[in-house]
Amino acid sequence: MGSTIIFGGHGKIALLATPILREDGITVTSVIRDPEQRAGVEAAGGVPLVKDIEHLSTEELAEIIAGHDSVVWSAGAGGGNPARTMAVDRDAARRTMDAAEQAGVKRYVMVSYFGSSPDHGIDPDNSFYAYADAKAVADEYLRASGLDWTVLAPSTLTLESPTGSIDTTSATSETVSRGNVARVIAAVLADDRSIHRTIRFNDGDTPIADALDEIGA
Repeated sequence: MGSTIIFGGHGKIALLATPILREDGITVTSVIRDPEQRAGVEAAGGVPLVKDIEHLSTEELAEIIAGHDSVVWSAGAGGGNPARTMAVDRDAARRTMDAAEQAGVKRYVMVSYFGSSPDHGIDPDNSFYAYADAKAVADEYLRASGLDWTVLAPSTLTLESPTGSIDTTSATSETVSRGNVARVIAAVLADDRSIHRTIRFNDGDTPIADALDEIGA
């Protein structure tokens, strides 16, 4: 039992994670920017909360985070606008981390991507650069925080049916279904051994619970 607040609550991964979390007895508050997304969130079992996180202060974010047991960041600007990518994927993400600490909500799960690193090596002229840089900064900020963090770093996302099995051993980014990412979110929230871990993964042959056992061993 418990409760979590998901930023980016109408994203594909969040909508897949919500019913899984509900099955685990977790109440899900889904933060969305567009009021028209309410119905989709409710259909998945979440409680919609319409807020524009790009413009909320740390104090305002702390108010909506307070009372939850965990935070899941699955939001993003969606690319295409470097300034907005930095404003959401970097700056707003960091404010939610500060807000979680203010609110006393220690557990924080970041959905990042496989190649996220300060040494990501993306050329500044590449359209992917702003996203890569924003995620690297946000991830490092989380790791340096006092939160009980987990960074999930899935590879290239697909809409394939989830298998429930992943590979956490490969050094190469391949593909992973969004459904499997959703299952990993639920699994790490239920497993404190994932705290202070960065988990890079593809679709694979190892059941998620077993893969997390190996990481936590």
